[in-house]
Amino acid sequence: MNIIKHISNELKVSEKGVNNTINLLEDGNTVPFISRYRKELTGNFNEEIIRKIDELNNYYKNLESYKETVLKSIDEQGQLTEDLKISILNCTKMPDLEDIYLPYKKRKKTKADKAIEAGLEDPTLIILNGKNIEKDFFKTYINDEYPNEDSIIEGISHIIGQKFAHDKIIREKLRNNYEKFGFIISNKKKDFLETETKYDMYNEFSQKISEIQDYRVLAINRGEKENILTVKLELHNSYINALFNLYMTNKSYNDEIISLGLDYGFKSLLNPSIEREIRQNLSLKAEESAINLFSNNLRQLLLTPPLKNKRILAIDPGFRTGCKVVAINEFGNFLEYNTIFPVPPKNDFFGSEKTVLNMIKKHSLNLIVIGNGTASRETQNFIVQVKKNNNLNIKYIFANEAGASVYSASKIAKQEFPDFDVTVRGAISIGRRIQDPLAELVKIDPKSIGVGQYQHDVNQKSLKEKLNNVVESVVNYVGVNLNTASSSLLQFVSGITPTISKRIIQYRENTGSFKSRDEIKNIKGLGPKSFEQSAGFLRIFDSTNPLDMTGIHPESYNFTIDFIQFLGYSIDKIFDKEFKDTLNNILNDDNRIKDISEELNIGTYTLEDIIKELLKPGRDLRDDLPAPILFDDVLNFEDLKEGMVLEGKITNITDFGAFVDLGIKESGLIHKSNLSDSYVKHPTDVVKINDIVRVEIIKIDKNLKRINLKRLNKKGA
Repeated sequence: MNIIKHISNELKVSEKGVNNTINLLEDGNTVPFISRYRKELTGNFNEEIIRKIDELNNYYKNLESYKETVLKSIDEQGQLTEDLKISILNCTKMPDLEDIYLPYKKRKKTKADKAIEAGLEDPTLIILNGKNIEKDFFKTYINDEYPNEDSIIEGISHIIGQKFAHDKIIREKLRNNYEKFGFIISNKKKDFLETETKYDMYNEFSQKISEIQDYRVLAINRGEKENILTVKLELHNSYINALFNLYMTNKSYNDEIISLGLDYGFKSLLNPSIEREIRQNLSLKAEESAINLFSNNLRQLLLTPPLKNKRILAIDPGFRTGCKVVAINEFGNFLEYNTIFPVPPKNDFFGSEKTVLNMIKKHSLNLIVIGNGTASRETQNFIVQVKKNNNLNIKYIFANEAGASVYSASKIAKQEFPDFDVTVRGAISIGRRIQDPLAELVKIDPKSIGVGQYQHDVNQKSLKEKLNNVVESVVNYVGVNLNTASSSLLQFVSGITPTISKRIIQYRENTGSFKSRDEIKNIKGLGPKSFEQSAGFLRIFDSTNPLDMTGIHPESYNFTIDFIQFLGYSIDKIFDKEFKDTLNNILNDDNRIKDISEELNIGTYTLEDIIKELLKPGRDLRDDLPAPILFDDVLNFEDLKEGMVLEGKITNITDFGAFVDLGIKESGLIHKSNLSDSYVKHPTDVVKINDIVRVEIIKIDKNLKRINLKRLNKKGA
């Protein structure tokens, strides 16, 4: 099997690009580095394609290795024919290889195996071949294990059943029939029939396997795991009978015995096996969908634009234990903390007001951040009243608390703030995740950030790997300030290990700020390969070389300077409008790009990237995304009315809709049917996390405090 060619055909990309990508990966290059700085070699493959190539390469390598195991095993049994060998070598999918290997696979001795050992395979083949059976046919085969006609017929039926269950063609047909025409059925168990559960909609539930939504598969799986639901697959008898007919001989007595075997083989062996396989495939597909959705949501969340130059009063609300209030400066450094009790049971409004006003004045704070957990609405009311009472020109914003408690009890938090308890650390994290969401959220296990669905029901290893890939991708896409980044952030930079990230921090503490990218070569353990992989993703904003603040790799510095001079400028002019106008004209002219590329002997992809970086040296890519909404007044659930039009921010996306932060404790839900006037297959096709949307309230459930919304277009219709 030509793995390179197969991957190329499957992904519809060039063989050369696939081959080069695999070589680059095997040479220790990271996915972000290959995607960003080796475009000429790959043909401009993005990270998704590169990861898919890596995944498929490993899959097919394992497949080829397993083929060798299968061939050796069957050969040792003396049953390897040339046709069988060719079939095995031609397999491109693991399930196909498993189907071929199944009859030869070593297993615990079955009833059929015992019957074969007792000499009943020959009469079985005679019956299956449709030869006439005489009345005393079975007497010849009587032995100690099978002492009479009935036991012999039973033994033969076991052999027939096993042959049927192991028949590759039969397995393929049954599998395909289930996938095209089968149904998944679920019911509540008797013990729960009179009890209300969250799985009530899955009682007497039936849906075609080919049409069932992924989130329903995961919900059914969870209900089954919690022992509330029973689940089975169902296929019309006509499809099963059609399979049976493939084994019939039109000899009544033969077919009577064959039917016994097929019935045994289908019920005891074939159907349970295929049903398990179909259920597993459904679960794998649903898990992959859930993981991908979680990954997409996480990526968008991590790309939330930072609110720069904000000196923050961050509040972690609480009732009995009070609200933890911290002040942090624009760099995220801790200034002061207090505990206030503005909400029940103490209701110390005036004491709390005095503390808040003193902190705002003392530290020149210009934004209030309120955690969205317990007591958040009451705290919001308190803050708005303080603003009104004192005519304060300061806005507030809610921060999602998800993961704050996980961070505050973590090793990282203890290292950052060893003298504070978990509540104070949590409040600091709440404030910082508004200042720079990426820098703060990388400290938290992605599963705890709260932007997925069914994350506890999927393969945890796959989930962790995919989410870590997302964090790595975003960190390198945005770039990292080498002189301010935490160890938690640095360790996601391409080529930088956790150990090296800590050494970078130690170097900064001992030596001071880095003055150039070259200076990171002084870090112990950061060799030429690590420098190559990491340098382009690290930013130094006060370097003597302005290229150090861009995404241009040091390996391209000489060319970049040649290119700037080729255009008639010097490097100190890269911030001038005239220079940027020149770059824009080149970028919009494909022929000019090609001509310069050939004249200066550099790839067009690299040239385009350099031009784009020179157009925005030092600019944060996240600044182009929608900024968070800041609030002045308060809106309570009780203020909402059907027909009201509001503005909000998308905070989570599921298979069935999108959740919107309206500035109150309760989020609203836009069902996917209300996301657009056109048909929406999946919410991610029309919205993403952090999108600012105008919505109309179409239904309010006051008991459950649910808000159903409809997304409005820009004109409000």
